[in-house]
Amino acid sequence: MSSTLHKVTIQDLIRLKQKDEPIVMVTAYDYPTALLADRAGIDVILVGDSIGNNVLGYEHTLQVSMDEMISHSRAVSKATERALIVGDMPYMSYQPSDRDAVLNAGAFMRDAEVDAVKLEGGTAVLSRIKAIIAAGIPVMGHIGLTPQSFSLLGGYRVQGRDSGSALRLLNEALALQDAGIFALVLEAVPAPVAKAITERLEIPTIGIGAGPYCDGQVLVFHDIFGLSQRSLPKFAKRYVDLSKHILKGFCMYKEDVKSRKFPDEEHSYSLSPEELNKFQQALS
Repeated sequence: MSSTLHKVTIQDLIRLKQKDEPIVMVTAYDYPTALLADRAGIDVILVGDSIGNNVLGYEHTLQVSMDEMISHSRAVSKATERALIVGDMPYMSYQPSDRDAVLNAGAFMRDAEVDAVKLEGGTAVLSRIKAIIAAGIPVMGHIGLTPQSFSLLGGYRVQGRDSGSALRLLNEALALQDAGIFALVLEAVPAPVAKAITERLEIPTIGIGAGPYCDGQVLVFHDIFGLSQRSLPKFAKRYVDLSKHILKGFCMYKEDVKSRKFPDEEHSYSLSPEELNKFQQALS
């Protein structure tokens, strides 16, 4: 990567909204993935707690720890030069108290070298957001379907499907903006509701299952490339099916090893004729 690449900033995202130029955001959980995303010119990389479902084999995101998030966020940060890096604060890293929220957000910034953190929730987490921002740490918000609260929400369901809940989402978005967040993720929200929120906010909205009217879009890496082991949600789009190619490669490798075709001479080290002769004489 060239050292002359411009590092994406929060101010850049605001300018993209003002210019009506879509913001591109993806999740990434490791060094090689983040390296490729950065080379592709992705604007924002989210190290999501969805790592639990997609990488660590957990049933849901509630099982993801701070240590796991810090470790993977650090790997992503080391790989990137251009993209803005956002670390997803995992379950119970900010809910207990403002102090916990600040300390854990600070650990993200110090130990993982991310550019910002993301919190799920609306008015219930306003004091946490304000405390983190007061400590000098940028915060991205997240409303609509908030996976850390899936049990409270009655499952992974679309939010804001009636006028009352839609207005509550709008009011939450405005309150989060007033609290100082620099961008807002809208997940599983009807397109007209996301449109109304986007038009009323001065900060960018990033949609995931929120229709085409948001200021940007985010998808999970594993969904984009066909590596997810779960059925894709309605809003996800598979651009490349890498899983079949990876499976084919594994099978070919297995067959070569079983049939002793690999490793062959091309993939083996040898001795010079002189050293080989000395070695054979020593053996005899």
